[in-house]
Amino acid sequence: MSADTAEKAADPEPHAPPHPRGTIVLGTVGSVVLLLASFAAAAGSVRHPFLGGSLDWLNYGHGHMLAELVTYLGYGLLAWAWIRLGRLVLTDRVRTRSVLVAAACWTVPMLFAPALFTRDVFSYLAQGAVALQGFDPFTVPPTVLGYSSEILGNVHPFWQGTPAPYGPLFILLAKGTVWLVGSHVYAGIVVTRLIEVAGLALLVWALPGLVRHLGGKLPVAAWLLLAGPLTVVHLVGGPHNDLLMIGFLAAGTLLVLDRRHVLGIAVVTLGVAVKASAGIALPFLVWVWAARLPSTRWRNFVRATACALGVFVVVFAVVSLAAWVNLGWLTMVNASSRLVNWLSPPTALGELVHGLVGIFVDVSRDPFVTVTRILGLVVLVVLVVRQWWLARAGGPDAVRRAAIALLLVAVLSATMLPWYLTWALALGAALPWKPRWLAVAAGVSVFMVAPYSASGEQLLYEWPLMIAAIALSAWAGYALVRPAARA
Repeated sequence: MSADTAEKAADPEPHAPPHPRGTIVLGTVGSVVLLLASFAAAAGSVRHPFLGGSLDWLNYGHGHMLAELVTYLGYGLLAWAWIRLGRLVLTDRVRTRSVLVAAACWTVPMLFAPALFTRDVFSYLAQGAVALQGFDPFTVPPTVLGYSSEILGNVHPFWQGTPAPYGPLFILLAKGTVWLVGSHVYAGIVVTRLIEVAGLALLVWALPGLVRHLGGKLPVAAWLLLAGPLTVVHLVGGPHNDLLMIGFLAAGTLLVLDRRHVLGIAVVTLGVAVKASAGIALPFLVWVWAARLPSTRWRNFVRATACALGVFVVVFAVVSLAAWVNLGWLTMVNASSRLVNWLSPPTALGELVHGLVGIFVDVSRDPFVTVTRILGLVVLVVLVVRQWWLARAGGPDAVRRAAIALLLVAVLSATMLPWYLTWALALGAALPWKPRWLAVAAGVSVFMVAPYSASGEQLLYEWPLMIAAIALSAWAGYALVRPAARA
């Protein structure tokens, strides 16, 4: 091996341009501002001990409102840095290494923030506490903890009476977290994040291999998935267990593509044991496995299905036994459908029809939303089954269609929450992207912090705010690809 060849093998980007320090610093400043403001503005009653005495006014009233405004300032700086970084990525002025450095710098401050733009982490801790006390978290809601519990007091009232909708592996992790930190809620948030960052590590590991199989560009994929606001602000800043789920999903999918079928199915099953949404990909991965077997298509399909099902049952049974829970969580998978918001097109259609009818007749919204959600479910099933059938040749195309199916499930379900879009990005980021679709993805990603306040309250029906957020997000998408920016 020549000296030049050895150097390239040791450094896959030997002539990489220098890091865009200004852009990285801009995003880091935004992330730190988010961190500092979050101690007064974030969800729940978790506050920084320094915010007492002369700074106590930041916890209440106009001080709290000011802190929330500062969180949006921090987010704006972070989002603008992400768009600037994307422009450099699209013109090949930065490489993957720079994107990873930026993602790390923007993510680390989020590890120490209280819960941002959601209260879900408090539900996780409450469900872990329920399990730790010996109750079945799939049938017993967090209210069993008693209203004197600091953990329950931080759970959003909407979810206090709802049992856990998550899988046995996540319940086991939540139970271990509460065992470790007790009633110290802030410590529980940080430990939950550190556990879920394992999902981020899996994404970093899997992304180069997924790009190799799916034909995308690694800097683009890393920029879109690892450095974007959906991951940095929602998945880490939230934090949301979707991060751990998509880490297992991406890693397992890569293993299947690399012909390590049994291990790949087992890893994706761990994702299902965190959150059921990962299971959408499994039937598509069966096609990948079947396409590599030596017999006829349908014999191969039956064999691959039987093997995958066997792996799934064994892994899931072991995890359930370790967590000491049953399958009761399956009845709670659709618990989020109790939420009504217009991010879900079927729900939005029902609200729109109700609004039009309400001009003439005073009627309840519920029947309209129920009907359009049922219609949306029918459309969703048809579209996902069609994608699965078109994936029967296996190979990378099956994974591409799995990403489409995950996007359809996120968007057409009864409830769509901003971080659900990362389900599809976990696989789809590694595909080839045209600039106009990246612009759409960027605009949508930037907008998706607007639906909730820093304290986790819904803002979707604050129409002046939504109009402003949509306009700014559209501008961000345009700024990513405008000719002057790419010259």
